[in-house]
Amino acid sequence: HLPENDSITYLVGGMTISKRSRPPYDSLYCDFLNDISAELRLQKGPATFSDVMSFAYWCRKANIHKLKTDFENGKSCLGLGLVFHVTPSNVPVNFAFSYAFGLLSGNSNIVRIPSKPFPQIDLISSTINRLFEEEKYSEIRDTTAFVKYEQNDKITGKFSEVCNARVIWGGDEAIRNIRKLPIPEQSVEIVFSDRSSFCAINAPSVNALDEKKLRRLAENFYNDTYLMDQNACSSPHLIVWLGKNKEVAKERFWMAISNIVEEKYQLEDIHAMDKYCMLCRDAIEIDEIKSVIRENSNLYRVILDDIPSIMDQLRGKFGYFYEYDTEAIENLKHIVTNKYQTLTYFGIEKKSLLEFVFNNQLPGINRIVPIGNALDMSIVWDGYDIVGSLSRIIDVK
Repeated sequence: HLPENDSITYLVGGMTISKRSRPPYDSLYCDFLNDISAELRLQKGPATFSDVMSFAYWCRKANIHKLKTDFENGKSCLGLGLVFHVTPSNVPVNFAFSYAFGLLSGNSNIVRIPSKPFPQIDLISSTINRLFEEEKYSEIRDTTAFVKYEQNDKITGKFSEVCNARVIWGGDEAIRNIRKLPIPEQSVEIVFSDRSSFCAINAPSVNALDEKKLRRLAENFYNDTYLMDQNACSSPHLIVWLGKNKEVAKERFWMAISNIVEEKYQLEDIHAMDKYCMLCRDAIEIDEIKSVIRENSNLYRVILDDIPSIMDQLRGKFGYFYEYDTEAIENLKHIVTNKYQTLTYFGIEKKSLLEFVFNNQLPGINRIVPIGNALDMSIVWDGYDIVGSLSRIIDVK
């Protein structure tokens, strides 16, 4: 029995949940995710939310089958039992991915969703509730709860007491506070904390693009950044330029970005003020600023003549980017701490970027993906194989 409290809203499921373990990628769970995908893609509402459609596309049968094939390794596995997910307040669809990871691991799931209202949450939750009306999915219905409540250590503690695994997505302070709440001794905990990400671009490769390909690159960069207001850990804040004729490449690239932003992005007045305040703060606190280029309220470029030692703490938002020129990616090795998550790139051999991480034994950078793939969720995230971490191997000899 889950806590009965007037402060808790159950969007999916109720106050009773069954604790069950199935093998990872069980066919029932795979069918369920594929049906979620199909339902979302048929509706008109989700089409207006690219993050919902990305989740729907990720859940489709072909992708899940590929993940299952990659996972199967001859080992016998079962889910851990009941997973309690605490999802971030500023990324609307993260809760759905976390839930899918719990299902694919073979587990029952309690998912704490953001208390802030998001239409994407309502769309996905209502879709799941409709599928739960089918007898086929009665077991999943009985092993699922989506809960919504304001920060409350007592409630979070109650959910934590009964879980076999706890998955926490959020800022460092929020994670520290939740970790004070105990989980059973044999339970597993996976934490996805604050991360910083950056982007490396080869200038000659940008200059070689025709207008059509340049626009595609700009759209991909827009999706990595503006789509989530740079709130996602994998969205880049620092843009590093490599190669010759950088200024020509920058002019072409940022003009293309500016055009896309003008077409697609709506900057709220309060966010425009936030950006201006951020710029004032940086001007006071960061000695390495060489200049600032303000294309318009939608795009701020802070040009650095050196990279500050606190670079992994600097977070651009709403179209606020730090830029740095260098001749070799190796010149960045000193800034990469374990806070760095994703390196997006364009016009650079991925092999050389992998060698950059391995040869320098860097403590950070867990993902290396082309521009446009920063927000693509995967069962491997922040260096964790999530499905593997949320299931147990039964060793048979």
